[in-house]
Amino acid sequence: MFNSEKVIQRLLSTKAHFGNRTPTSDFQPYLYGLRNEIAIIDLERTLLYLRRACNFIEYIIRSNGHILFVNTNPQNNQIIQKMAKETCQSYINHKWIGGFLTNWKHIFHVQAHFQHFENLSLKALDTAQHIRKVPRYKKMKKCFEGIVTNDIPDCLVIMNANQNSMAILEASQLHIPIVCLIDSDIPSKLQQRIHYPIPVNDDSLEFIYLFCHLITQIVNYSRIV
Repeated sequence: MFNSEKVIQRLLSTKAHFGNRTPTSDFQPYLYGLRNEIAIIDLERTLLYLRRACNFIEYIIRSNGHILFVNTNPQNNQIIQKMAKETCQSYINHKWIGGFLTNWKHIFHVQAHFQHFENLSLKALDTAQHIRKVPRYKKMKKCFEGIVTNDIPDCLVIMNANQNSMAILEASQLHIPIVCLIDSDIPSKLQQRIHYPIPVNDDSLEFIYLFCHLITQIVNYSRIV
């Protein structure tokens, strides 16, 4: 699937190797070194773990599983939404709602209300009978517009670990596998809960584009083979 030399050159072009100033102790195995006190991520390790994660995602899709993409970085919103829609998977592009996984029955009930509002025509929403529901509809739309299944996800793919600690903790509690981009400042307690870490500069928009394009290809290929 990968030509290692070409992929590493591509990763370099996205600045995927630039970490942060204070790498954590558990991140040390992924480091190439330090340059001007900035962590430099070993892209050969990135490629190794990227392969592992992609193989697992392929396995999930071939097993008829469903993926939930989790992102809280606004600059990634359109990329994540596009990837999720092209692969028919679910996504969240906002702050994680506490209990989204661990209180799934309640979330499912709220989602059912959202689907009810979605099914109403725009004309109906403009009537006096339904106008009072519009603020609630807008709030639910933000939370649930990216969810395309009624079932709890089989895997989480998380774009920014440090901003999604609650998602990681909930998935870990329910033994849901986690694929996650991890930067050099990830807390050890979070890193230890991630099954398929990908050490990389998670602030690189260019890498996010590359990663999402790759995942889109893998998911769609796995669904037809």
